[in-house]
Amino acid sequence: MSDKESMYYDVVVVGAGVSGLGCAIKLKQLAEKNNKEISICVIEKGSSVGAHILSGAVMEPTALNELFPDWQKRGAPLRVPVTSDHFFYFTGKNTFSLPIPKTLDNTGNFIGSVSQYCQWLAEQAEQLGVEIYPGFSATQVLYNDNNEVIGITTGDMGRDKEGNPTQQFQQGLDIFAKQTVFAEGCRGSLSEELKKRFLLTNYSDPQTYALGFKEIWEIDAGVHQKGKVIHGIGWPLSSDTYGGSWIYHMDDRQISIGLVVGLDYKNPYLNPFEEFQKLKTHPYIKKILTGGRRLSYGARALSEGGWQSLPKLSFPGGLLIGDAAGFVNVAKIKGTHTALKTGMVAAEEIFKQITIHSNSPTEITNFTNTIKDSWVGKELFTIRNIRPSFKFGRLFGLIYSALEFYLFKGNVPWTFKNHSDHLQLLPTKTQQPIHYSKPDGIITFDKSSSIYLANIHHQENQPVHLQLRNPDVAINTNYFIYGSPESKYCPAGVYEIVKELSAPPKLIINSQNCIHCKTCDIKDPTQNIKWTCPEGGSGPNYSNM
Repeated sequence: MSDKESMYYDVVVVGAGVSGLGCAIKLKQLAEKNNKEISICVIEKGSSVGAHILSGAVMEPTALNELFPDWQKRGAPLRVPVTSDHFFYFTGKNTFSLPIPKTLDNTGNFIGSVSQYCQWLAEQAEQLGVEIYPGFSATQVLYNDNNEVIGITTGDMGRDKEGNPTQQFQQGLDIFAKQTVFAEGCRGSLSEELKKRFLLTNYSDPQTYALGFKEIWEIDAGVHQKGKVIHGIGWPLSSDTYGGSWIYHMDDRQISIGLVVGLDYKNPYLNPFEEFQKLKTHPYIKKILTGGRRLSYGARALSEGGWQSLPKLSFPGGLLIGDAAGFVNVAKIKGTHTALKTGMVAAEEIFKQITIHSNSPTEITNFTNTIKDSWVGKELFTIRNIRPSFKFGRLFGLIYSALEFYLFKGNVPWTFKNHSDHLQLLPTKTQQPIHYSKPDGIITFDKSSSIYLANIHHQENQPVHLQLRNPDVAINTNYFIYGSPESKYCPAGVYEIVKELSAPPKLIINSQNCIHCKTCDIKDPTQNIKWTCPEGGSGPNYSNM
């Protein structure tokens, strides 16, 4: 047992995102309804709730209607209803309108900021008595002698690069709980540890991911159309690279513009950040942006594997929920509604468990099936073949998706397989280099000016949280075989190859630039890069993303 200072709760939730806060709120609602006392603590590594939250986002209120039927009276920040829907195929210069798939029908949905949404959810949770602690990273899972999860440890603060305590040193806390809920989001470091320790992925396909870029722009009133939603496919991505773009017209003359790039791409020369900048040069999009100004920038990985990549969601003493498990509906390009629902279902099952087994960290063994039997599971099952069908190319994916939805209504007897993204990258000698234009500083920008808008806070004299399992691999394999892909796929310029006269190339890790997207942990071809939690409060400070 640790000699650290300890705290005790009935339930601890790791991550103050949509799923984690939804779980905490629903638990408190159930406790209040049944005259029970349940103590709940939510730990959040961002400096504030919402600081690390980034999404498009057009939000479907299905789960929110269940959690708070009066959410509009409560002031939920879903204030811009979708007024028009458009689905475009982009070529280099032209735009072709396509029929809107049923899954992309946004009637009744709202454009909003998920970071603001989480801030509002946190307010509702605190009013119910949930304790929320932003600025604390969960760095270790606590286990008892029976291999049951009994809580988490928060990271130390105030250590120097060598790990030595400084004058500002604060030791982390041990937080014990009867049930620990992991709502870390995509590629959560503790969630990945749990998947391996408890063999949670033994009967599922590998998860597949994408990297999403987003900018907020203020544009001229003459081109702003509040409530307009645009989704696009095609250019600038090649036909064998999965992805798509969006433009959402919010209020106050602001738009959200973004690009999602599937991380199963093969060409190591591909630079997702540059593809996003290139997107904005399309005549249709450039016309919208001209005369405007960029306000915010960010990027984040998201899970796309869906049904066949869902892990087992329970283990002794805890649960996985939200995008930590991979509940994004790729066909809808949405995940907030499914994340919230998984948190709510988790709360219902935890409440039953705590009522029956008041002290022991037992496993809620029926949770996985309960989720799969809910409308969340049914959504993911219906669209399970959409994402993997694009591994055969964009044209095949589009034709197959149309046939499955319109001809078979999603009822087919087969399920396509997913694959590990890091295994898809090919050596540079087999691929054609990709050349990108220099940014103009008006419509297109470089990484340095972009990450400035992410409002990163990072104490530089702290242990490096981006670790190389074998430093030699960074040059001998990544550089010489794959052309150092980490220097291209990282959206924040963290990884840099330095070449000096008469000296071998060297990889420099600018960890202070990290915006916690997790792409390096996912895409590194040899899985040599390990992303770990830095000091609590480090990373981006998104306010409207």
